Amino acid sequence: MDTDARGRPSFDLGSAPGLQLRPRQWQSQLINLLRRRLEVPGSLGNDVLVHAGPGAGKTFGALLGFQSLLREGRLAHLLVFCHRSSIAAQWRDSARQLGLQLREWDPAQAPERGQGLLLSYQSAARHRHRLQQELTCLLPGPTLTVADEVHHLGLDPEEPEATAWGHAFSELSRDHALRLGLSGTPFRADNLAFCAARRVPRRQEGVLVEQIEPDLSVEPRQLIVAGDVRPLEFRFQDGWVDHGHGEGERESETERSPLSLETRESWRARNLRRAIRPGDHSSIALRVLLNARQRLAKLRLADHPQAGGLVIARDIAHARGLSGLLEEEGDRVRLVHSQDPEAAAHLQAFRTGEADWLVSIDMCAEGFDASRLRVVAYLSTVVTRSRFLQAITRAVRVDPGRAALEPIPRHPSYVYAPADPLLMGYARSWSVAEAYVIRPRSLPEDALGATGAGAGGQQLPLEALRDGAGEVIHLRGPQLPGFLDRRSS
Repeated sequence: MDTDARGRPSFDLGSAPGLQLRPRQWQSQLINLLRRRLEVPGSLGNDVLVHAGPGAGKTFGALLGFQSLLREGRLAHLLVFCHRSSIAAQWRDSARQLGLQLREWDPAQAPERGQGLLLSYQSAARHRHRLQQELTCLLPGPTLTVADEVHHLGLDPEEPEATAWGHAFSELSRDHALRLGLSGTPFRADNLAFCAARRVPRRQEGVLVEQIEPDLSVEPRQLIVAGDVRPLEFRFQDGWVDHGHGEGERESETERSPLSLETRESWRARNLRRAIRPGDHSSIALRVLLNARQRLAKLRLADHPQAGGLVIARDIAHARGLSGLLEEEGDRVRLVHSQDPEAAAHLQAFRTGEADWLVSIDMCAEGFDASRLRVVAYLSTVVTRSRFLQAITRAVRVDPGRAALEPIPRHPSYVYAPADPLLMGYARSWSVAEAYVIRPRSLPEDALGATGAGAGGQQLPLEALRDGAGEVIHLRGPQLPGFLDRRSS
């Protein structure tokens, strides 16, 4: 392994002779961790779990680890599992930059040996028995198997084949030298464990639970300090939500509750459903959208003329309504959803700056990368921790060209949303790594409901005191040196 002038490891990029890539600190730690697992196999087994947020460089970290151990003769092959074709394309492109070859397994073609192989979770589950026979020939030497966004690979001990993706991964990689799980949001809403992860018994509130423990955890706040990603600042729109039995009810027949302070779960959920409607009397959704537009305009005028915004909608009809509101204001909008055959083209058009806003239902989470994205308006009724974090962290990436122009920590991106108590709770702890706890299935259903939300978490301060609902609640990002004194308008 070569080193730079400071003694840090560096790697030649195969497609660019003379150009070197210096691993980030955590990537160097990962390389050493993989090497130690091969040198001293023990009770921890061959599974390694990495929790690192969007923008951390998980793909390059895994590829650099393989490249280093390949050169040392410790590994011979790389097998990558991923769940979307767009993510597979990113793996191929990143591997090509390092001079590595990753080809996608095609069931319609004859098997062919190579250095690296890409498999989709769907193909692995559908063709598991055939792959069990072919992989022995295709990957004859010690193999590093990578599961990208590994939390998708659930494991159900009572019904192993019910979680087909996780079962296929476990069977196909059982005898491989190392299994590396990568995840930015290592949580599941179904209280199941997932592949390539150690479960450690813990006693919590008198109950024996299992906690998923990453072997390496890279918190967003660490990446923010290093300048690798942007901090996020939150603007939650509060308001009163009315509940009645019809359009003409008397004032006394209408119940009103504040969005941010509603603790009854059924009312909280109903409040949020009302709050995201552009036509609701509370006007919360309209104010969220208006404030997000104003913020994007300020960013463009200030120093980022290419900045773009993302709106997360509830469903296709809702997305069309929000798109129409933005288009009425003269904005260029691209609407994407999974039923649109042109979705990939719309996403690419947004990346290249052909639209001001991207309005999405389910297309802009894992695998979507657009570094020009600086504003997110979250107007969905999906309030799981993983889905919220996947959406808002699309806005943390920093384009290399802008990185040369901005100080460290970088200029923040902004998130606008209704002041739903669950969303505000997730925002308070988005920059710290929370444990995923698997609880016994015999616990009451309400206890299981908190599983996907993590346990506790660092509490960050609310910036504005309120004397009544209807105001914007400012939730600042992590309180880190360097932007403690920064105040945004």
